[in-house]
Amino acid sequence: MSPDSPVVALLGSPAVAPPPNLAEIEALATVRSCTADDLGSALPGADVLLVWDFFSRALRDNWGPATADLRWVHVCAAGVDSLLFDDLRESDIVVTNAAGVFDQPIAEFVLASVLARDKQLHLTKRLQRERAWQHRETTRTAGTSALVIGTGGIGRATARLLRAAGVRVTGAGRTARENDPDLGTVLATDDLAAYVGEFDNVVAIAPLTPQTERMIDADVLSAMRSDAHLINVGRGQLVDEPALIEALAAGRIGAASLDVFTDEPLASSSPLWAMENVAISPHMSGDVVGWRDVLADQFLANLRRYVGAGAPLDEVLENVVDKQRGYVVAASRAAGDSRL
Repeated sequence: MSPDSPVVALLGSPAVAPPPNLAEIEALATVRSCTADDLGSALPGADVLLVWDFFSRALRDNWGPATADLRWVHVCAAGVDSLLFDDLRESDIVVTNAAGVFDQPIAEFVLASVLARDKQLHLTKRLQRERAWQHRETTRTAGTSALVIGTGGIGRATARLLRAAGVRVTGAGRTARENDPDLGTVLATDDLAAYVGEFDNVVAIAPLTPQTERMIDADVLSAMRSDAHLINVGRGQLVDEPALIEALAAGRIGAASLDVFTDEPLASSSPLWAMENVAISPHMSGDVVGWRDVLADQFLANLRRYVGAGAPLDEVLENVVDKQRGYVVAASRAAGDSRL
């Protein structure tokens, strides 16, 4: 290993195994493995931080002289809302994320959620437990409509898969436009309440930013159809959770499939657990078999670019986050427009 090889602080968790390709990372860099408790002692002199414990806020807690040499932070998650804070935004440190890893798995989860509701699979399982033979008619998914809120890589993969199932898809993003290659028409999220009532399914996939926090509020929920299905696979804070609970209890919307919540794990006292029109999953929509291998390989590929960097890091590394917007503006050169 060269004396000039990078020093990587690897922020992990006792509950999670280290990256499976750690030996390959160590062949390129000096690795200091740590947890949130001892990150402060691992950071001095480190020029790279690998946030393997991707919901950790430990960098914020250790910001200061210890981070003076940091040039690059990579978080092994698509959302960076738990990582970003003002000092990091204003610094010259380049932040990258795991854009692309979760696109197809989450898209499959969304389609499964749509089909499970349309085909009454949750009710069928309950009736099976009750040994009740109850013939019913189900909804044909082809020909229904979906609003996909969030036009990044995950939203695009979701739109493509829903279209393949015959669903009529419209996007919602920061900027309205026509003829989007994946979403067709994209409507402005600022006007969400004006058009959300046109759709059978409303899918929340937007990144969490100050602009998107609680974007699905009481006004938007009131504007939805009484039989509409809300699917949230983005962040819990995209939705006003008390307003959602009230709307579901009153029958103002038909159903919700929720993979994310304002506070996680979801408290056992939450009314959502007992609601027949709610499907709950524990923030797992993107976590398919082998996902950590893919995350680790993605970081290794970027580390190789870093080691050989002959240009500014934001031009060399993949999946560079726009720290002011809070997401990757273009997940890859081939991804097209991934604006919110």
